[in-house]
Amino acid sequence: MTDLRTIIDFPDDQLKALGEICAEKKVSRAAVIRQAVAGYIQQSKSGKGEHAFGLLKTKKINALKYEEKLRADWDNR
Repeated sequence: MTDLRTIIDFPDDQLKALGEICAEKKVSRAAVIRQAVAGYIQQSKSGKGEHAFGLLKTKKINALKYEEKLRADWDNR
């Protein structure tokens, strides 16, 4: 694996916040940015459809019966 160096422009407030995080964790800016990018990539890959999980959790319905009703509706079309 080849490392790539890049230049990133940050607004002053973000740079200050990043510096505070680095000081608190005692790590370099580069390490924190790598962690943030890795997290963003993972979230982007696994986030597809995530918004649908748990939709029926707060409903007072039997999820299986609801699914069967939906499927029956599809079959009737």
